[in-house]
Amino acid sequence: MNSDTDHDVCGMSLAIDVVGGKWKLHLMWVLGAGPQRFGQIRRLLDGVSEKVLTENLRQLEGAGVVHREVYPEIPPRVEYSLTPLGETLRLALEPLENWGDTHRAELAVNTRPSAPVPTAVAL
Repeated sequence: MNSDTDHDVCGMSLAIDVVGGKWKLHLMWVLGAGPQRFGQIRRLLDGVSEKVLTENLRQLEGAGVVHREVYPEIPPRVEYSLTPLGETLRLALEPLENWGDTHRAELAVNTRPSAPVPTAVAL
């Protein structure tokens, strides 16, 4: 099946296209708490680069789940928030978060690496 066919058959494919990737689910969680400025989002998502955060926010905005509001101030203030569509997606993701919280200990045991992870070799 190609990607277009998957979308015709399964709504899950559409949803995964919107929130797939390392940071988008985290962004949905952060924005679910209310409007946030770029710097605040970056501080809350430890490890995300400015470039990757910008790309992910633009993709979520393009999907219609995030709204970018630019305030006419000097310097310009920009806030990101969930759209009504984004809020429905956040509500749909809530049971997934609850499942993770409920099974946290079991998942931690089951996801331990089975073999030692090789360390970097100094050259």
